[in-house]
Order: sequence, then C-alpha cells, then structure tokens
Amino acid sequence: MSRNCDETHDMTDFSQLLNPEQCAAATAGEGPLLVLAAAGTGKTRTLVHRVAYLIEQDVSADRILLLTFTNRAAREMLERAEKVVGDEVASIWSGTFHSICARFLRRYGSSLGYPPGFQIIDEDDQKKLIGDIIKTTVKDPKDFPKKEVVAKMISEAANEQKPIGLIAARWQTREAGFTPEEIEKVAEKYAARKRELASMDFDDLLVNGLRLLKEKDGIREMLQEHFLHILVDEYQDTNGLQAEFTDILAAKHRNIMAVGDDFQCIYTWRGAQIENIMEFPNRWPGCRTIKLERNYRSVPGVLDVANVVMKDADNQFGKTLRPTRGGSGEKPWLYSVYDGKTQANEILRVINEMRGLGYRNSDIAVLYRSHFQSIDVQMTLARMRVPYRITSGIGVFEQIHVKDVLAYLRLIVNPTDELSFLRLVELLPGVGEKSSRNYWEKLGRNFDGNSQECRDAMLKLLGAKAKPVWPAIAKCFEVARDHIAEGEVGEIIEDFTDLFYEDHLRREWGDEEAEERLEDLKELASQIAGNEGGLEAFLADVALMTNLDVRRNDPNLDRVTLSTIHQAKGMEWPVVIVPWLSEGLFPSGKAAEEGRMDEERRLFYVVVTRAKDRLYLFSPQVRKMSDGGMFPVNPSIFVKEIPPHLVNVRRVAGVPAYSPYGSPYQARSSYSQSRSPYQKGWSKWR
Repeated sequence: MSRNCDETHDMTDFSQLLNPEQCAAATAGEGPLLVLAAAGTGKTRTLVHRVAYLIEQDVSADRILLLTFTNRAAREMLERAEKVVGDEVASIWSGTFHSICARFLRRYGSSLGYPPGFQIIDEDDQKKLIGDIIKTTVKDPKDFPKKEVVAKMISEAANEQKPIGLIAARWQTREAGFTPEEIEKVAEKYAARKRELASMDFDDLLVNGLRLLKEKDGIREMLQEHFLHILVDEYQDTNGLQAEFTDILAAKHRNIMAVGDDFQCIYTWRGAQIENIMEFPNRWPGCRTIKLERNYRSVPGVLDVANVVMKDADNQFGKTLRPTRGGSGEKPWLYSVYDGKTQANEILRVINEMRGLGYRNSDIAVLYRSHFQSIDVQMTLARMRVPYRITSGIGVFEQIHVKDVLAYLRLIVNPTDELSFLRLVELLPGVGEKSSRNYWEKLGRNFDGNSQECRDAMLKLLGAKAKPVWPAIAKCFEVARDHIAEGEVGEIIEDFTDLFYEDHLRREWGDEEAEERLEDLKELASQIAGNEGGLEAFLADVALMTNLDVRRNDPNLDRVTLSTIHQAKGMEWPVVIVPWLSEGLFPSGKAAEEGRMDEERRLFYVVVTRAKDRLYLFSPQVRKMSDGGMFPVNPSIFVKEIPPHLVNVRRVAGVPAYSPYGSPYQARSSYSQSRSPYQKGWSKWR
C-alpha cells in the first residue's frame, strides 16, 4: 500500500522531508514506477528516501537491489539512507551493474564454467593480452590497428550484442590496414586466452551476468524470487544489456523503479539507448509515472532558458523545470564575439569580474562541446597565470597527437632538438627507440630539415618499412621554411597532417577517434596562424604552459574548472561559461550530418542546467583557419531559439589582447536594445 504523504505516522513522516512529488515516488506502492527526475530536482534524495521507506515497510534490506552507474553514488545513497533508518541499510545489494554481476558470478558462475575465484582483468591487462595476441597472430603488427582500437571493437560487440565481424566492418577503412576476419581471429584468441586464465574483463561481467539469467532457469527463478524491489539510477544511460538484465530480474514481483531523465541522455555514443527509458511504460504495463520538476539548483533566469531548449524537442517526456529559489536572479548573458581569441579574452574578463564579486575560482566552470574548443581558453588563462584544472582528460598540449606535431615543429625551429627528433622518427613504421638514437648519432646529432643533403642522408639510414613513408615527411620539411617566410605558419601543420600524420592517426586509432584528434590539430594550426610572434613565440608559450602544469595540478589550489559537457554531467557550479555556440561546433557538424541533433539538444540542456547563479553563453562570429584566414560561422541553432527577453546580450569587437583597464565592448541589456549582433554576413539571429 502507498503511504499517504499528508498523514502523521509513528515512523518517519516523509512528507516533512520531501516535496509532494518526491514523497509520492519515495512512498509509492508496489508495481513498476518510472520517476522522471529533471535536472536539479532531488533525484538522489528521492532514491535515498525510497530505500528508507521500503525498510520501514519491513522489506528485508537484502531483498532490495540498488543499481547505480558508480560505486561512489551507491555508497553516498546508503550513507544518507542510514541517517534516516539506521545501519540496517548495510545489507542492501547496491553497486554498479558490473559489481552486481560480479557478485552473482562469484556465487553462480560455475554453471557457466567459471570458478568462484575467477580473475577480473582491468583495462591495462586487457590491452596487454590483446597486444600479445596481435603480435603472434597478425602478419604485420606495425600496420595493424593498435591494441586499444581492437579492445574498443571487442567492447562494442559485447555491449551491442553483435558479431565482432560486423563491428570490425564498421570501423574498417582503406587506410586502417585490416580485414574483419583478422579482427575476428584476434577476438577469438582473446576469448580463449581469458578462458585459459579463468578471467573476465568488464564487458564479460555484463554479458555473463545476463547469460546467467537467460540460460540458467533455476538461478534466474531464485534471483527473481529473492529481489522484491529493484531500483535503477540514471536509467537513461542504460544500454541494451543492462535494460534486459533488470527487466528479467524484476519480472516476477514487478517492483522496478527506474529513475532518470530522458532530457539528459547524452551518452549514446558509448552505448546508452534512450529507447530504454522512452519505452519503459510500454514494456511494463500498469507503470506509474511521476515527474520531479521542482528545481533546487538554479535561479529562475537559467531555468527559463533550459525550458526553452527542450520545449519543441521530438520524442520526449514533457517536463517543465519550476524554480524554488527566491527572486529572479540575473538573466543569462549571451556574448556575440568576433573570434576565438576575443572569446577567450572575454572569458578571462568574466572570470575576473566574478572573482571581484566574491566567487572563488572553483565556483567557475568553462564547459565546452569538444576538447579542442578549449585551446584558446587554456592558453589565455595560462598566460595570465589563472589556475585551472581539466576534468575532461589531460591538457591539450599533453595529448599524444599534439606532442607528436609539436615535436615536428620544434625540430623545424631547432635542428639540435634531440628529443623532438627521436619522437618524430619513431612515428615511422619499423623504427624503435634504438634505431632512432642510432640515426641521430649518424646524422651528427643534428637534423636540418631545410637541407636537401640532410633529408637524403636520413632516407639512406631508414629500413625497408620506413623508406616509402619518409618522402612525405621530407616534403613537409622542404616547404616549411617557405611557409614561414610567407607568413603561412599554420599551413606547416596542415601539410604535415595531409601528407603523413592523418594516415598515421587513422591506422593507430581508427576513424572516429582520428577525426577528433584532427580537430585538435586544426585548432592548433589556427592558433599558430593567429599568433603575432610566429612559430617560435608560439612554441615558447607552449613551453611556459607545460612548466605551469605542476602548479595547475596542485590539489590544494583554487582553480577554474575546464571540462567537456559530457564529463560535467551530474555536477554544478555557481558560474558556468559555455564557449563556441556556433553552427558546426555546437551542435557539432558531424552530429548534424548524421542526424543526431536530438542528442546535441540534450547536451545543451545539460550544460545550461549546470549553472546555479550565472550563465554566460558565447557565440563567435568567425573561426580562424590554418592559413590565417577567417571562416564565417552562424550562431548555434540553440542560441537562435532563445527568446530575446530571456537573455542579456553583449556584443564584443575583436581586441588584440586582454587589458584589465577599460572595456572594448558595448553592453546591451537585451536583443531589442541592440542592433544585430553580427553586423555583416547575417541580418538577424532568428
């Protein structure tokens, strides 16, 4: 029976702890329940009190299963539930899908041929096993996809429940240097090797956990009987394996509570299936749906924009965020800026302004669609000694592909740079550390790429595998000086990428990841092209940034957060800044081409709802190219859809550098008070 939230009880009065919708979800009776928890509406609080309520209703704790996407989330929920009902919660089955499947397999895996003490191999062990198999199976491992790429293919096949040959064919390109049959052979040997070692990787835990339920009738029926209530957090992020796992497990008692938000399904690229949450009511007849719409995070102005974002989206459960914070708060700001450099300068200005208002660096986040969009901001903050941390991976100049290209650039500037020479030469097929050092000594510890004699000497030293590749790199060195002399510095990277490095990336990483890395390099080229001091000054700036890395990573330092939006989901900051809201960048051009605009829209919704107090949206007018020219970009469709009265608009002309004095912009309080933010090229936003 459902508890009446308005009555007084001897036990916990949940109506005093929760709002009416949260209370209805936490104290719901038996049967399937879908809780649509919009951003900032107390999803975790609701789940915690659902656990507490079930225990107070005399449901044995060990018959409750709580599935989350991180073990940290599970621990946090149980710790909070313990404060409500005591230490009885310790008996609850809680954890990630992987950890719960591992517990099942420890007990019942022998029915599938696994001993109770089977080993779980981590990502590093998985890559080592696959790497060893590639070396002994493939005719030419150097030209075969990297072990990391093969591991991704095997993982995709497991999670999508598709044949590995089909996945391999999806990855295959002319440059990739493999056939699906070769990948199948490696995958078969990898599976056999795991069997020999009595081990499973992380994907095997899900696959075999589901196999237990589907293939072993006695085990399935026992587990179905045992678990009276199944609670699933972040349900919009489940993949097919996980949804089927919970559907089977809950089939007997039908007490499944799925908590999530279709508006925040942004991980389809790694297997999440939005269909799982959208079709939940159809899969579970008699399902009750409760919407949590009271937002406790953001000021009303931010929520007004968030509601507009999803207002006309297709295929959704309609929800309207309702503010609980008093007052209207400041309207979000929409900055119309000239280019990326102007944008970075203005972001720095906003950060300084916020610190002047009493916010700490750690209260501020710059959240971007793709990692390469942060390069301008990283360089600007580093120059001005503003401490920052990158939560979406390592800094752009610490990435392997950027370091490779920087090695080439440094060697152009300094022929005696041994480390850069070694790094560059070891990119060639068949060249390892020993060979590269041998070449360096034979060249007299100097490589002048501008010299025909030096380039020819290098060719003579190389082995059979590297010789056919070297002429392309030699050509890059040959024309580099001309590019520098003509002020076409960015084209140095463009040549290197077109003639050699793009093929290397595709061979090493596969098409999809190679495309992302190429975007980084395009942005790097445009940075160099726009650098007033030329190539040498740019490399000096990069060296400065690298030397500041230790300070930037100091955990005790108050730092601005830089992150991709994907990494920022589930987090919040008082001040959120979003750069590059321009067509082709956010939404991404690739997503638009592939018809994935719905997910881009959800991504924009997620970033808007990370802001508690202040939201700053930036839309540059042009994007710099590698040749130093400008490419016009339209404002993002998401920006165009925001009604003028919901934002303050500020138009900023291009400025050569940040100055703490004066103001290069004209402030506009609304669209109606300003002319078109783009004086040339586009006559209006809408």
